[in-house]
Amino acid sequence: MEYLVTMTTLVPDGTTDEAVQEIRGREAARSRELAAQGHLLRLWRPPLQPGEWRTLGLFAAADEVELEDVLASMPLRIWRSDQVVALATHPNDPRQSPAANAGEFLTTFTVTIPDDADAAEVEDLTAREADRTRELAEQGHLVRLWMMPPMPGSWRALGLWRADDGEQLAAFLTSLPMDRWMTTDTTRLTEHPNDPARTGA
Repeated sequence: MEYLVTMTTLVPDGTTDEAVQEIRGREAARSRELAAQGHLLRLWRPPLQPGEWRTLGLFAAADEVELEDVLASMPLRIWRSDQVVALATHPNDPRQSPAANAGEFLTTFTVTIPDDADAAEVEDLTAREADRTRELAEQGHLVRLWMMPPMPGSWRALGLWRADDGEQLAAFLTSLPMDRWMTTDTTRLTEHPNDPARTGA
């Protein structure tokens, strides 16, 4: 299974810079090991407030017990709290898309289909949504797509995208046939020094 983990680190007051750098060095080494083992897939930095230390990670593990073992093995865990969201297979997930030199974004889609929606219309929009996501994947814009735990009356999905900027991403999102029934939260991502995609791990 794959998991999205929000990792928030709080360094205790009085910790020396030397201690922080030592832990970060061991964290980088452990991240490379976990990537080589297939557990750590990606790392990103979301927008941060001054003094905030937060990372988004995409991990793979057999189950939450194994995932906890993986997370506990990371040196920064002594100062870190982790928020885990289990991700499930999405029928429109491209798995892989062509590489593109563009920024990355995470989107959380919440889809609420009206109670009075016509079944034929829902079926048509679902089919057209699959076609459009396939087109965007082939163009290198949609990288991955997962199902998230649902909310009452709605289902949710997580998307990883590549776009030149927020305006271009917004155009991709509004081109999705189910946009009329979706609300979307977008997080712009920046590089993390230990990201396996960056380090080649």
